[in-house]
Amino acid sequence: MPTIKMVNMTGNEVSDIELADSVFGITPNVDAMHTMVVNYLAAQRQGTQSTLTRTEVRGGGRKPWRQKGTGHARQGSIRAPQWRHGGVALGPKPRSYRFTVNKKLRRLAMKSALSTKVMDNNLIVVDSIAMDEYKTKAMIGVLKAIGTEGSKALIVMPEVDKKVIKSASNIPGVKTALVNTINVYDILNYDKFIVSKDAVAKIEEVYA
Repeated sequence: MPTIKMVNMTGNEVSDIELADSVFGITPNVDAMHTMVVNYLAAQRQGTQSTLTRTEVRGGGRKPWRQKGTGHARQGSIRAPQWRHGGVALGPKPRSYRFTVNKKLRRLAMKSALSTKVMDNNLIVVDSIAMDEYKTKAMIGVLKAIGTEGSKALIVMPEVDKKVIKSASNIPGVKTALVNTINVYDILNYDKFIVSKDAVAKIEEVYA
């Protein structure tokens, strides 16, 4: 069972916290994490690109010349793909790039990503994450105190706290998320995974 130091917002060690072995201590499955990253990026694609086929291009209703006797190759329309201003053959059309990943693989990928953060010493548990006011400077001070200043950091909270969210929103490379909105891509994309003690309990409740 992984045990790490829990700190407060001033960076001082408060106590040790034991993490669930089934969530934060498994052997990471690289294939599962890769699949979820591809799934996430595919879902972000707009899929709005579109080209005109020969049936959608204006003109070309009349056969340009008779079938035989001209010396030219036979042609049926001046809007065929080989003609200038003709339609596009096999071009892209609006589509969705989303694909479904089964629940078992999603859970395995999430546990693998969390375990990776523990193995790399990039998981920081804070006893409580709260702000007294909307202050970016104060949040920068907290990040500096816990040793994550200058790193890409993902701050995970158990519930919505507008003061924390607003205070962190203007800091480059820092993102806030809730336990029910975290994903494998964000966990792997950010260098530091900062999570409150209550959020750890919720994560273990969901994935243990």
